[in-house]
Amino acid sequence: MGFREALDSKKFVVTAEIGPIKGTDVQEIMENAELIKGKVDAINVTDLQSSVMRLGSMAVCHLLKDREIDPILQLTCRDRNRLALQSDLLSAWVLGIRNVLALTGDHPTLGDHPQAMPVFDLDSVSLLRVIKRLNEGFDMMGNELKGVADFFPGAVVNPGADTEAAFEMQIIKMEKKIEAGARFFQTQGIFDLDLFEGFMKRAEDFKTPVLGGVILLKSAGMARFMNKNVAGVFVPDHLIKEMQETKDKVKTSIEIAARLIKGLKDLCEGVHIMAIGWEKRIPMVLEEAGL
Repeated sequence: MGFREALDSKKFVVTAEIGPIKGTDVQEIMENAELIKGKVDAINVTDLQSSVMRLGSMAVCHLLKDREIDPILQLTCRDRNRLALQSDLLSAWVLGIRNVLALTGDHPTLGDHPQAMPVFDLDSVSLLRVIKRLNEGFDMMGNELKGVADFFPGAVVNPGADTEAAFEMQIIKMEKKIEAGARFFQTQGIFDLDLFEGFMKRAEDFKTPVLGGVILLKSAGMARFMNKNVAGVFVPDHLIKEMQETKDKVKTSIEIAARLIKGLKDLCEGVHIMAIGWEKRIPMVLEEAGL
């Protein structure tokens, strides 16, 4: 069963995320993918996450397809104009890649090539419209395609906005993305289930599946860093204290993630696990969560 079919079946869906390496040695990421194969419904492949130069998402997605793992191609607007975005989408379809997560992308100044020229010809909403148009058999200019795609497009939403105005903006953006063609959402990392429940009550009328984001905490320092630097992510003090006082950070991280997943099961259609280098721990998280 592929990712789209899993969502259609109304089961509690699990996706995970892997980040391509800086280089050509794919052995480790393929080993990690094999470890979680059959335990998740799809694997996201990030697209130069944090604006750091790495191996491309499309190549890794193709390798996952070869291993009978359903990939979700993350595609950012940061580095490509509308010509390249449409061409890459057609290339992905020909390579058997069916799921796409449309992202605007982080600015290059945040990455390891800060002098790189940003593109941002489109944003995530307009990219979703492009995908919808390609699915209809036409490019952005209305030229007919020889061969039609049928992508399953998704988008991101941040339910952890820290002000009422920011919260409302996320709801507005979510609605715009659905109108543009988004069929599912994956969220930023969630650590406050009450806050997320309030968000989901506001979003329930959209009738679009939401996968709640679960980040594996590696340390109290990581939690504090995210609170300071990652917009929309807030790790409560009691979880920071739990990570700070534990003698086994891996065990405690797995327990926290599993508790969050259990709490999310009644609030949304699935979870998206961001292990950030701890992909080998994902099977343990799922077992602890009873999935």
